Amino acid sequence: MPNHTANHPVQASKTVTGAELLIRCLREEGVDTLFGYPGGAVIPIYDALYDCPDIRHILTRHEQAAVHAADGYARITGRPGVALVTSGPGATNAVTGIANAFMDSVPLVVLTGQVSTDLIGRDSFQEVNIFGMTMDVTKHNYVVMEVEQLPRILKEAFHIATSGRPGPVLVDLPKNIMNAKTEQAPLRHVTLRGYEPVPPVSRETISLIADRLASAERPVILAGGGVVSSGASEALRQLAEHADIPVVSTLMGIGAFPSGHPLYLGMVGMHGTYAANRAVHQADLLLALGVRFNDRLSGKIQAFSPNSWKVQVDIDDAELGKNIPVHLGVHGNLSELLEGLTALAASSPGGVRSWAAEAAGWQRSVPHFTAKPGTLNPQEVISLLNKLTDGEAIVATDVGQHQIWTAHHYKFKRARSFLTSGGLGTMGFGLPAAIGAAIGAEAAGRHEPVLCVTGDGSFQMNLQELMTAVDYGLPIKIAILNNGYLGMVRQWQQLFHQRRYSSVQITSPDYVAFAAAYGVTGLRASSLSEAEAIIRQGLDLPGPVLMEFRVVEEQNVYPIVPPGESHDRMILE
Repeated sequence: MPNHTANHPVQASKTVTGAELLIRCLREEGVDTLFGYPGGAVIPIYDALYDCPDIRHILTRHEQAAVHAADGYARITGRPGVALVTSGPGATNAVTGIANAFMDSVPLVVLTGQVSTDLIGRDSFQEVNIFGMTMDVTKHNYVVMEVEQLPRILKEAFHIATSGRPGPVLVDLPKNIMNAKTEQAPLRHVTLRGYEPVPPVSRETISLIADRLASAERPVILAGGGVVSSGASEALRQLAEHADIPVVSTLMGIGAFPSGHPLYLGMVGMHGTYAANRAVHQADLLLALGVRFNDRLSGKIQAFSPNSWKVQVDIDDAELGKNIPVHLGVHGNLSELLEGLTALAASSPGGVRSWAAEAAGWQRSVPHFTAKPGTLNPQEVISLLNKLTDGEAIVATDVGQHQIWTAHHYKFKRARSFLTSGGLGTMGFGLPAAIGAAIGAEAAGRHEPVLCVTGDGSFQMNLQELMTAVDYGLPIKIAILNNGYLGMVRQWQQLFHQRRYSSVQITSPDYVAFAAAYGVTGLRASSLSEAEAIIRQGLDLPGPVLMEFRVVEEQNVYPIVPPGESHDRMILE
């Protein structure tokens, strides 16, 4: 456990139970929404929640969905999402959501019920060692063994989840601790000795990078998810414009730089645009901001941006040089660095305009096939969604071909508008994330439409959450691209396994009838004209709407860099 000093409690009042103290601690952290599912071990907490009008509880239909919804809430608001689940299977069901948030650096506090402390280790009913199970997929985790520890642990949990590189923190709550009586009160401040998540970036480092940018002939900025989570999007735009430097992004970095900006070349990596991959391959300086350099981004490590001087800036020093060797690793805050670089670039602009103009002339679009009359291509659906929402929607996706088509064909204008499972690649993420996003958008005063773009395979992973959207009247418009396959797996089997289609054909229910059973309007389209008509109709209807698009079955995502190849070996179509 972290060392702690300087604990400052809120003035104690009457004797309360541990569960009541927990609710008070959550209010002290500004929590207004809990996503969860009750069970025996957390009944005391739900009983205390009954008397708390300040915290809204969202009852999902599965614990995995509760954590994904808290994840979506956090991605939209920038505040920590909070999930509450019971012990045993409730906790284990939450593990996928926790791992998903860990891989994508999303701030969560996950509260799990636990059997009473005297029953731990006895194979008691609904007992699992969730503390041990989640050590590898949390930023930190706790078991509260004494009620007096609760205020400190909750304060530390929220501080750790939101500071430095964000991530999930799990707090395990034994039932007898929640029933125990105490006069403890929430803490207002806590200091973790030795925990300094954000060191300052030195002026010398900023000057060195600025000099390199000014002298480079082919610089490229690579924006990752860290730009979004750090709130550095505007600082990035200013630097790119002042220094006239092309910008590419990772999948998680989409929205960090406006998709329609002339300096934006698109997404880089396995499914990146030709322009983005070519620019990175030819760069003589690569400024990577909040990027993990995972395998889907880098491809063949030895051939990744082979002639560039690489700078990697990250809030987590463990990422520096971990996957790709870099010439300069900078541990620090992106906003601080970018503001310093912009100031220097404005006073002494570099001469890189010819390179930016050359890169802007490369193909930034990806294949956008027009279907035969009477049929419908998936890319056309995404383009229609973009057109009819003017690129202003909050979009959550699941994982697969539809995810990449959305990344390419929906033109995101702002950060915190694209929610997708990047690191873990979790099918079933999209609908519950959209639920959390819709609630978070309401809390943040955002009024954009909320779309869930999903596939027939992914949607069936958590389709029960349609009832959650109905219960709370959430205006989520669900677009199912139904091609009858687990599309991305089928594409790999086609391209790299001689079209040996093994266990990738999937059947679906009648989605219009399914929607009706939930009291939701269900719409279906099989042609371009029908697709436009039902999207217009769906956007105008209140509450959740399910739109099924019967698309061409064997449509592939392009470009694609074959596994183990470098970015200059793209298959374009």
